[in-house]
Amino acid sequence: MRCIETCREDFPALHQTVTGGHPLVYLDSAATSHKPRSVIEAEARFYQRDNANVHRGVHALAERATEAYEGARRAVARFIGAPDPACVIFVRGATEALNLVARSYAQPRLGPDDEIVLTPMEHHSNLVPWQMVAQATGARLRYVDLLPDGTLDLPSYERLLEGGRVRVVAFTHQSNVLGTINPVREMAERAHRAGAVVVLDGAQSVPHQPVDVERLGCDFLAFSGHKMMGPTGIGVLWGRRELLESMPPLFGGGEMIREVGLFESTYNDVPYRFEAGTPPIAQAVGLGAAVEYLESLGMERVRAHEERLVAYALERLGQMPDVRIYGPRERGGLVSFNVEGVHPHDVATILDQQGVAVRAGHHCAQPLMRWLDVAATVRASFYVYNTPEDVDALVRALEAVRAIFGAGATPR
Repeated sequence: MRCIETCREDFPALHQTVTGGHPLVYLDSAATSHKPRSVIEAEARFYQRDNANVHRGVHALAERATEAYEGARRAVARFIGAPDPACVIFVRGATEALNLVARSYAQPRLGPDDEIVLTPMEHHSNLVPWQMVAQATGARLRYVDLLPDGTLDLPSYERLLEGGRVRVVAFTHQSNVLGTINPVREMAERAHRAGAVVVLDGAQSVPHQPVDVERLGCDFLAFSGHKMMGPTGIGVLWGRRELLESMPPLFGGGEMIREVGLFESTYNDVPYRFEAGTPPIAQAVGLGAAVEYLESLGMERVRAHEERLVAYALERLGQMPDVRIYGPRERGGLVSFNVEGVHPHDVATILDQQGVAVRAGHHCAQPLMRWLDVAATVRASFYVYNTPEDVDALVRALEAVRAIFGAGATPR
């Protein structure tokens, strides 16, 4: 098993200097992660050796490309505990996956008497598609309340389900702003008792902790490849086979057909009916390599490493009197905060001048920003290649922010 403490050496992009000649401290993995050498080489090797389209050629390259593509599907299925690789659909990212469920599964089934339950902590990708479905069908959107620490008020969730009209419950496994980790299994059991299906946004959880779809009890799971060391332009929708088989295709063309006539067509089996056109072949191969890399680290150890980093970050940032931290104590590997009297974009700009890369803004979660009563936050997000020294660099850079804007001395 690979050692997390030394895995930083596997990421070429981390070994560079940036603004002002500072060594890069990358704390923006919730936006996108860096890629280990094995992923970069797997994608390059595909183009150098195996490049061909899949499922349609009989020559050697086509067969190798198809095997590499389907091998990636099997790897992803294994990684998320899915017994049937055919229930893994390759899409462009979590956004496309959630839109596919909303449009193909939910929209044909919902009407004005039905309800969709969401939470205020959702990323826009898990809000806007449901708003569009609600506008198209007349279904009503309902929201679970948040507690002051940024966790879900589960009694309010129970009350929403009691009405008997909820058909879909869609929520994030882990907040991309607060780091809140939601109790998926408990929420899924309650949703199923109420007759609703569960759509889980795993964009921030699948890269960072063990995820097993059977154990969690969700009906659909969406996530992106680029946040888990894979390439951009690849994501996954997993769904229960009986649900996927009941859904019409969203896009037409390519291998999604069985027979095509002049006036109508019949469609292929899952997963191919949802993979119209030439799929993201090289990206899938890269994602398969990313899965193998994460498995070599062990997802339990990945989670434990991030728990140690975020605990240390909360301790250090908590000693800074002008820094306000958002979210619960128990969380995923990120910290959102603001420096009193300083706009988050100014904070991020000064941090960048010290070589520290963070995200500042609304993080595609504007309703949650309004709940927090802020326009934006600064977010530092961690991954396997980060160290306690990266947290120390963040704190030193924040001292520079406070010095520039006239804040008091920071306790050491």
